Amino acid sequence: MLRLITDFDGPIIDVSERYYRVYQFCLEKTKSLDQEVKQLTKAEFWHLKRSQVPEKQIGMMSGLDEEQVQEFAKLRRQTVHTELYFQYDSLAPGAVDALLKIQQAGVDLAVMTMRRVSELDYAFKKFDLGRFFPENRCYCLSNDYVKTRDIDDKPLLMARAIEELPPVANTWMVGDTEADITAAKKHGVPVIAVECGIRSSSQLELYQPDLIVKDLSSAVDLVLRG
Repeated sequence: MLRLITDFDGPIIDVSERYYRVYQFCLEKTKSLDQEVKQLTKAEFWHLKRSQVPEKQIGMMSGLDEEQVQEFAKLRRQTVHTELYFQYDSLAPGAVDALLKIQQAGVDLAVMTMRRVSELDYAFKKFDLGRFFPENRCYCLSNDYVKTRDIDDKPLLMARAIEELPPVANTWMVGDTEADITAAKKHGVPVIAVECGIRSSSQLELYQPDLIVKDLSSAVDLVLRG
């Protein structure tokens, strides 16, 4: 039997609008009353995020000063995963069709995400995604989990999944960040990186995934071809 473990944000959910709205809010809140700032377009902002340009540098490029960028970065961290902004997430194009295809092929499907239980539940309900992932195939953070860094936390989820899930002949991981690639490699799971998420191809290449493809649909086709 075949298993596919997929990340959630990136392969399945497009978070670009949420991140951009938070950027706009933080810029507005951080600047002084009569200060002229240069708000980046969504395309400019998302290009910088995908290239892993640091938050403070994005603040500087937007016209904030040294002191303001500290506050800007702190406010962004506090805001980006709050309930108010999750409403701006949308389904990644073709993601549901890809999930249907792999489910109908009889592949064991699991999700592994840095979202908390409540955050994953919210998206499951909003986009009717729970039908693809029963509770015993959901690996996420508890609501009170104290996050460190995704690149450290995600391998712990992968370790738990490998221990708990029934053995299969082949397992694949699909993700859009260095945390996904690191988690898979650490546990000997082949990993496909997708370009549709929060990292550019050149950033993904640095972590040497087994393959880089356009999106979840392309990854599913590859896995099913075996």
